[in-house]
Amino acid sequence: MKKIIAIVVAFSIVASVMAQATVGTPDPNAIGVDTAQQKLQTVSIDKFEAAGFWGVYISPDEGIAAGRLFQGGPAGKENEPKPEERYVGIDPKIADQYVYGVRTDFFRRGHNQIQILAQKPLPIEGITKTISVWTVGRNYNHTLKVVVQDFFNNRFELTMGKLNFQGWKKLSVAVPPQNPDGRTGIIQRNYHYNNQMGIKIIGFKIECDPMEAFGSYYIYLDDLRAVTDLFAEDNRDPDDMADGW
Repeated sequence: MKKIIAIVVAFSIVASVMAQATVGTPDPNAIGVDTAQQKLQTVSIDKFEAAGFWGVYISPDEGIAAGRLFQGGPAGKENEPKPEERYVGIDPKIADQYVYGVRTDFFRRGHNQIQILAQKPLPIEGITKTISVWTVGRNYNHTLKVVVQDFFNNRFELTMGKLNFQGWKKLSVAVPPQNPDGRTGIIQRNYHYNNQMGIKIIGFKIECDPMEAFGSYYIYLDDLRAVTDLFAEDNRDPDDMADGW
């Protein structure tokens, strides 16, 4: 009997350790690996330095929402490796000074939805493995989702996590690979168009818990990044012709 109890306890401990090991930031090396050749790179997508680039929307029946910039940022990201800057447009001397804050004043409780949308889709080079963003959730039981658009302009919502925490926290989500048939799911590559691949970020969506959708709600965002496979992008033949004319 004691031996059986010991085996059960040992199995429970192993199962608990395995469960804990799967919690946290997704491992990009284990997501959608369909080739032995990969070049994974963390790239910066947006640092929320331009308030006019983002818009906040909520149904007029549910409340009023507005967004603006605040100076500051999460101290935790200073310990992270610097991402590769593949997009030009913001002076690096003044970049990464602000965060984007959103305030929502609810009219009534309900399954309200807040949308934080970019003025134009943000493309991610290569085949995206994970998407992350630093967030202040203010310990509400709302859910943050990232809205992406695939190769064929189909939109998908990926759940980043609950906002029931205080202070800054990095939320990450894995981008699931397309289905084996190659025609469904989030399609990032098509063999007919090898010079166009990847996904675009449309924005974010907050699904509110009806029990906590009251009063004023605040959320802050900073440092939108992605881990992407740039092997095909960086090893394209330099003499290949570019379609799109």
